[in-house]
Amino acid sequence: MSNNYSILARFMRGWKRLHMNQVIMLSASTAVLAFLSFFHVYSESADISEINNNVKQPTVIYDQNGEVASKISAHKNEGVSIDQIPDHVKEAVIATEDHRYYDHSGIDLIGISRAFLQNVKAGRIVEGGSTITQQLTKNALLTSDKTYKRKVEEFFLAREIEKEYSKDEILQMYLNRIYFGNGAWGIKRASQNYFSKEVEQLSISEAALLAGLIKAPEGLNPYEFYDEAVERRNTVLYMMRNHKFITEEEYKEAIDEEVALNELKGDPLRGKHPSYVDHVFEEAIKRYNLTQDDLLTGGFKIYTELDVNMQAAVEETFQKDELFPEATEEQIVQSGTVLIDPKSGGIRALAGGRDEHFFRGYNRATQLKAQPGSTMKPIAVFTPAIEEGWDINEKLKDEEMEFGNYKPSNYNGKYKGEVPMYEAVKDSLNIPAVWLLNEIGIAKGLDASKRFGIPLEKGDRNLALALGGLEQGVSPLTMAQAYSAFANQGVRSEAHAITKIVDRNGNIVGEWEETTTKVTSKETAAKMTAMLLETVEDGTGKGARIEGREIAGKTGSTQVPIKGVKGVKDQWFVGYSPELVGAIWVGFDKTDENHYLTTTSSEGAAKIFGDLMAGALQEIEPSSFNAQSIDSYIENIEEDKEKDEKKAKEEETKKEIKKEKDTEDKKKEKQTEANSAAEATDNSTPASSAIATQEKSKKVMPKKEKPKQEDLKQKKESKNQEVSKKEVSKKEEPKKEEPKKEEPKKEEPKKEEPKKEEPKKEEPKKEEPKKEEPKKEEPKKEEPKKEEPAEEKEETDSGNEASAASVDGKENGESDGEKESDSDTDGGGSESASDTDNDKQR
Repeated sequence: MSNNYSILARFMRGWKRLHMNQVIMLSASTAVLAFLSFFHVYSESADISEINNNVKQPTVIYDQNGEVASKISAHKNEGVSIDQIPDHVKEAVIATEDHRYYDHSGIDLIGISRAFLQNVKAGRIVEGGSTITQQLTKNALLTSDKTYKRKVEEFFLAREIEKEYSKDEILQMYLNRIYFGNGAWGIKRASQNYFSKEVEQLSISEAALLAGLIKAPEGLNPYEFYDEAVERRNTVLYMMRNHKFITEEEYKEAIDEEVALNELKGDPLRGKHPSYVDHVFEEAIKRYNLTQDDLLTGGFKIYTELDVNMQAAVEETFQKDELFPEATEEQIVQSGTVLIDPKSGGIRALAGGRDEHFFRGYNRATQLKAQPGSTMKPIAVFTPAIEEGWDINEKLKDEEMEFGNYKPSNYNGKYKGEVPMYEAVKDSLNIPAVWLLNEIGIAKGLDASKRFGIPLEKGDRNLALALGGLEQGVSPLTMAQAYSAFANQGVRSEAHAITKIVDRNGNIVGEWEETTTKVTSKETAAKMTAMLLETVEDGTGKGARIEGREIAGKTGSTQVPIKGVKGVKDQWFVGYSPELVGAIWVGFDKTDENHYLTTTSSEGAAKIFGDLMAGALQEIEPSSFNAQSIDSYIENIEEDKEKDEKKAKEEETKKEIKKEKDTEDKKKEKQTEANSAAEATDNSTPASSAIATQEKSKKVMPKKEKPKQEDLKQKKESKNQEVSKKEVSKKEEPKKEEPKKEEPKKEEPKKEEPKKEEPKKEEPKKEEPKKEEPKKEEPKKEEPKKEEPAEEKEETDSGNEASAASVDGKENGESDGEKESDSDTDGGGSESASDTDNDKQR
C-alpha cells in the first residue's frame, strides 16, 4: 500500500515538474486547431460541382388523344420535382432514414451518438448515423468503400452541400438518386416499376413500402420477398405514426391495405412502340432542330398523331410468322409498314422491322429505298392519262412490242391484243401501262409523280417509270402519302407524326403547320378509286379484301436483278379505305442467289396488308367511298358519247339550214337588184309597147304550158331510172347558160315598164308559193340533186323557147316557170335555183 502511494507521489511530482498539464492542453489545442484548419482548408477545396439540382426527366410521347403512349430516357434514373412528390412520400422516407432532417445542418451529432449507443447495446450495427445529406453525398460524389477517408470526405462534403442547397432541394436530389431495387433508380421509376403509377398517385401504404426498401433494396424486393417487404412497410408506418406524420386512423387504414404489385415488373410505357418513337425522334431532329441529347434528358412532351389501337394491331400482325415467307438461317424476311390518315396526313401507326429493335436503328417504314414496282402505275401513268382525256374503258395495246431499246413484258408472258384501261389496272398488265405512258409522253408521267410526292432522279426520265423502275426508290411512308390523294379527292396532305413539342417549362418549341398539295381533280381521283376497288375485288389485290369494308389498292413486285435467278426481290401493296391509307413492303434486306422471294405480292404483301388493316380498323365504323362502279362509268361514258354525237348532228343541221337561208337571202337580194334595174329602164319605155308585149306573152304562155305538160308525161312514162349522172350533168349545162341568154333580153321590155305596174301588184300573190318553197325543201335536204335534172329538162324543152320568143320581163317568166315546177317536184325548182346561185358564186 505504502509502495503504491510512493509511486503515485513520485509520478505526480514528475508530472508537475514537467508541466504535463500544460503540455496536454497545448497538444489538445494544437490538435483541435489542426482539425479546424484541415476542415477549413478541405471545405474550401471540396468539389461539389458534380452534384446539381437538374432533374433528369424522360421524354414523354403522347398519342392523338393526349394520353401518354411511351417514354424514353438515357438515364438509369429519372427526376421528379419536389413539388410533384406528395408529403406522405417525403415523410415516409424522412421517418425511416433521418427523422431529424429539418433540425441538423448535414451532420447529426445527436443521431450519431444515439446510433453508437444502440449498436453497443446490441453488440452489432443495428442503426446508422448517416443523414440524408450524407447519403446523398455518398451516392452522388463518392464511392461506397467503407474507409475512414471516405467517411471524412463525406463529413465535409455534406456540410458544403447544406451550405449550397436548401433542404427541399437536397431531399429532391436524394429521392431522384436513391436505389429502390429491381433496377429502379429514383422514386419515379420505383413508383412505376412496383405499382405502375406516377409518384403523385402513391398511397400512404405504397409510400411506406418504397421507403422501407432503401435499407436493403434487394433483400426486401417484394417480388421475391413479399412477406419481409410487407413487414418492413409496417415498421415504417409505425415510425411515421410515432413521429406524428400520420394519424392513428391513417396508420390503421394503411396497415390493412393489401399490396398490389405491378405484374410487369417495370414501367409499362417505357420503350413502348419503339418504331414509332424512333420516327418521332427523327422528325423532331430534322424538322424542329432538336438534338438526341435534348430529347433524352430534356423532359420534353411530344404530342403525336399516334393511334395506340392501330399501332398495337400493326405490331401484332408483324408477330405472325405464318403470314410471312419462311426465313433462312442467315436472314429473316423483313417488312416495313405505315398507316396514315388521308385527310390530315397524320401517321397513325408504323412498324420498322420484324427483328430485335435497336434505338434509332434501321426503320424500313420510313428509311427504306426500294423500287415500288407496279404501285407506280396509278401515279405515273393512269392518273395523267385520265387528266389528258383518256376514258377508263378506252382500249390500250397489249402485245409484244419494243420501245427503242426497251422491251418490257407482262409477268405471265401472255397478251390479249387490246384491253380496256380498267382491265389493265385490275390485272396489273405491264405492256398497256408502258404503251400508254409512251402515248401521253414521259413528261406527263414525271410531272404527275412529282405532284404525288415521289422523289425522282435525272435517270428516271424513261419508260421504265411506268413499272416503278426508279433509281433512288421509295419507302412505305412515301407511297402511303402519295395514295392518300386518291382517298382525299385529289388532295395530298404531308405525312407527319408530331403535332406539338413542349419543353419542361411548358413552352411550345415546335408545332405542326398543315401542308397540302392539289395533286389531281376530284373526278380523276374518283375514277382511279373505282379501278383500284375493282383491283382488290376481282384483280391482283384480292388478298387484301376485308369483309364488310371497301378497300382500294394496287400490288407491286420487282424482279431479282441477278442473271439466271427467276424470283421476286420486293413485294408491295399500297391501299386505302375511306378512313385510312397504308403501304407495306416485304423482302430481304440483302437479296442474293439464296435470299429472294418466290411469290408475288398478290400472295404475300396483299394478305399481310389485309390482316393489319382489319385489325387497325376494328374499332372504326365502316364507311363507303360512294364511288361509281366500272360498269356505271362505262354506261355514263357511252351516254355522253351519244349525247355529243346528237349535239354535233344538231349543230350540223343548224349550219345547213343557215347556209340555205343565207343562199336564199342572197338570191332575193339579187332579184331585188334586178327588179330595181328593170324599173329604172321601164320608166323610159312607151306604155303601148308594154301592152303589146304583155299580149304577146299571154299568147305565148299557153303554147308553153301544153308542150311542157306533154313532155313531163312522156318523161314519166319513158324515162329510164338508170339515167347516168353524166347525162344529168350535160342537161344542167344549158341552165347555166340561160341567165346569159336572158341578160341581154332584159333591155327589150324596158319600153313596156309603165304597163307593168298593174301586174306588179299581183306579183306578191304569185310569189307566195315561193315563200312556202323553203318550208317544203327542209325535209328534202338530201334530194335536191335528184330533182334538178327534171327541172332543167323542163326549162330546156319549153322554158328556153319561151324565153327566146317572148319579149316579156324576166320576172314574169320566172314566176310562170316556178308554178310549173311546184306542181311536179315539191319545191325542186327553188332548190335548183339555189344551186344555180351557188354555182354562180363559185
